[in-house]
Parts: sequence; C-alpha cells; structure tokens
Amino acid sequence: MKFNFVHNNINVFDLEKSITFYKEALGFKEVKRHNQVNGEFILVYLEDGETNYQLELTWLRDRKEAYNLGDNEIHMAVRTDEFDAAFEKHKKLNCICYENKEMGLYFISDPDGYWTEILPSK
Repeated sequence: MKFNFVHNNINVFDLEKSITFYKEALGFKEVKRHNQVNGEFILVYLEDGETNYQLELTWLRDRKEAYNLGDNEIHMAVRTDEFDAAFEKHKKLNCICYENKEMGLYFISDPDGYWTEILPSK
C-alpha cells in the first residue's frame, strides 16, 4: 500500500489577500478553484510550478471573525535556491515572524497567522 502527498488545507478569512500573499511571498499560483453552487465556500488550490503538491485555501462565506490559531505549531516548509534573496524579499514584505540563524532557517507568517518555514536548498 502506497500513499502520496496531495495537498494541505488551511482556512483563510480574506481569500484574495491570502492568494496575493502566497503569490508575492512564495511565487505560488492558483491552478484550480471550486465555487460551491450555494456560495457557502470557495476552495482555491495553489502550486509552486515544479511539484504536484498543492496548498488548498478554504474561504467560508459565513465566517465573520479571523481564525484563532491558538498555540498552533503546525506549519509547512519550503526550500529555496536563493535563500539570501528570499530573506531580503520577505524582510521587505514584513512577513518574517521568526528567525533561527543557528539552524539557518526562518519563518514567514501569512495574513491569517499560518507560518511557513523557509529553508535553503541543500
């Protein structure tokens, strides 16, 4: 029996703001969208353009307040071949939320507070 990663899902409060963030910060592009017929929710799938792995953003029409992530320690991680340039870009976007120089990595935070770990290519 074999399993393959397909996607991870996060719920977002402002769909367009989140799509813009992931496009600007990580270069992810929208590849698929599902608008529920009754307007109750929208699903947007983002890809990096190199792998088949997707990030699924879920927007819920009836959500009236931002998500409370509590002590959320869950995050995704990405590698970049231009770590120093990525760091400077994220610094300008003011989205770096934690840096660990000893381990050679840092985290960025999206508009809803979800973290993404940024790692250099090995």
